[in-house]
Amino acid sequence: MTRMYFEMFGLGEYQHASHYIRMNSLKGKRNLIMHYPIGLLFDLHASNTSLPWSITVHFKNFPSKDLLHCQSKDVIEAHFMSSVKEADALKHKSQVINEMQKKDHKQLWMGLQNDKFEQFWTINRKLMEYTPEEGGFRYIPFRIYQSTGERPFVQKLFRPVASDGKPYALGDLIKEVCPTAITPEDGEKKYQVMIHGIEPLLETPLQWLSEHFSYPDNFLHIAIIPQPTD
Repeated sequence: MTRMYFEMFGLGEYQHASHYIRMNSLKGKRNLIMHYPIGLLFDLHASNTSLPWSITVHFKNFPSKDLLHCQSKDVIEAHFMSSVKEADALKHKSQVINEMQKKDHKQLWMGLQNDKFEQFWTINRKLMEYTPEEGGFRYIPFRIYQSTGERPFVQKLFRPVASDGKPYALGDLIKEVCPTAITPEDGEKKYQVMIHGIEPLLETPLQWLSEHFSYPDNFLHIAIIPQPTD
């Protein structure tokens, strides 16, 4: 996944600043949003019977109005660490990331860059911890994407536990943020809710999903796609 992460940013074999990728699909040609995780792009564009895209690599006329222009690995590292810090602000009021030293931040990044899970997880697990008194994160870092939506994604404050102490589930989040994606009783299912290529049960506790299904940037990247017909 990490190799693809760099290739999607144009930092693989070619090392070209104007490198970008265009996807060809049944829905027409579109630029791949290169700062999105590769797993999220798969969830948004895959189908049951075919690969999500065929790609064309371009080396000129970079579409700066549509894509984030990542010209070096340092830019990617900064973008990644910014997301991690934003997630920790939601979960722990930035207390965990601020208590880390600069070498810890670098270890987190180098573990991801070099596909060294233990190196990465030694630091990242601290971002996933909370005390029994807290009962979970302050807010859940998430972004919801819709393949047919006009907005890039939806993000808002959402706690993992209700005021009465009852844990919220994935379905509670979807009802709050995108209620049309919930199948009504005796109704036809029109949408799938996908994370990492899996359609989790809507009854899955949101806190558990955040701990175990978050991407390396500590966000839950949730794709809502039309129910496949193929």
